[in-house]
Amino acid sequence: MSQPQRSPHKVVIIGGGFGGLYAAQELNHAAVEVTLIDKRNFHLFQPLLYQVATGGLSPGDISSPLRAVLSHQRNTKVLMDEVTDIDPVAQTVTLRHDTLPYDSLIVATGVSHHYFGNEHWSEQAPGLKTIEDALEMRRRIFLAFEAAEREPDPVKRQAWLTFVVVGGGPTGVELAGALAELAYGTLKADFRSIDTSEARILIVEGMDRLLPPYPPDLSIQAEEALAELGVTICTSTFVTSIDKGVVTFKQGDRTEDLAARTVLWAAGVKASAMGQVLADRAGATLDRVGRVMVDADFAVPGQPNIYVIGDLAHYIYEGKPVPGTGAVAMQQGSYVARALRAKLKNKVPKPFKYFDAGSLAVIGRNAAVARLGNFHFAGFPAWLIWVFIHIYYLVEFDNKLVVMIQWAWNYFTRKQGSRLITGYVLPPVDPDSVEGDRSPEHISEDAVTSEKSVVEV
Repeated sequence: MSQPQRSPHKVVIIGGGFGGLYAAQELNHAAVEVTLIDKRNFHLFQPLLYQVATGGLSPGDISSPLRAVLSHQRNTKVLMDEVTDIDPVAQTVTLRHDTLPYDSLIVATGVSHHYFGNEHWSEQAPGLKTIEDALEMRRRIFLAFEAAEREPDPVKRQAWLTFVVVGGGPTGVELAGALAELAYGTLKADFRSIDTSEARILIVEGMDRLLPPYPPDLSIQAEEALAELGVTICTSTFVTSIDKGVVTFKQGDRTEDLAARTVLWAAGVKASAMGQVLADRAGATLDRVGRVMVDADFAVPGQPNIYVIGDLAHYIYEGKPVPGTGAVAMQQGSYVARALRAKLKNKVPKPFKYFDAGSLAVIGRNAAVARLGNFHFAGFPAWLIWVFIHIYYLVEFDNKLVVMIQWAWNYFTRKQGSRLITGYVLPPVDPDSVEGDRSPEHISEDAVTSEKSVVEV
């Protein structure tokens, strides 16, 4: 008499970022049934979001449809949905429209912006984690130049031409450098009433140097490169208020107000809401920013079939937490998938070995800083390393080709080809000057805001 056929081991992966995607790809050809769930239908190469925000690349250049990436994996299904709950006893995940069973669960939902208790700043100072964030930044940046072109008052015009980047980590440094190249190079010949080189670009960091996680010598070289581009560097400085186009800074005992209509947030992250779900449902312990403390095999303590990887995981390796980077998430996703395959064959998985791929931050044209092992690079060699590594890790071949061609074109022509302002929004004008005229030619700031198309801070 034949034995009843066992159903395949069900692996549910929440999140299609670096960790989730690499886990899914590693499970190709495994005797498992994989379901990858993400709120969006594409994988996003987050390290290049700042280039979308400053008009260097289009969203499609750094995004790949998840179904297309995984279409050849016959054991893998992709669902565009949102997980709202987890039941570790029943071994199910609850979606907005369905409930799915799992045998093994991999959670890789990443992090979001952290405003350190000032969440109301999010409307005035957008962060940079999603395509939508990048497009909102792009709109605000280019609308600021358009509004300055139309503004006769020199004081108000300077406020439109003042850009503040909050946060001196890699994202902040890259944003500030790209803004400087835009204002002082790319846009110089495009306007008639303003000189874009009169723009002020400030980067604000609470620590005593930019790029705090990097070696001090690279921080110094990054600061020198930004200063050479024309960026004002404010270290040991904290933002205490963002309100109606005015940013308030505190440096020691001194407080200063600055009129700046465009503020971009690149300071701090907090874990996704799924961390709290795991704490409530699976007894997970969270660190101070909501990341899940995991065991050596990335399992939630007491839940051997629930794994947390990527930025959502607080993972200790050789006494220190591993950094929250895409390269680390890739390693973790691949490892958990290999460990699962080993367990299904009744083998003991090998311990996770973290490979420190180094640190990279681009500052501008021909300028970057890089740490690869014990070797530190700056300037053009670091920039070349940055270019080739980022192209290498783009998911699809056509994306690699498009980005390489686009970067080459921008490099030789100094043009940014994706300087689009979307949303059908005209540059805002001072509402006091329109005296109630609500025609499209005199659209007020209130009207813009009411359409959820905020274009100023």
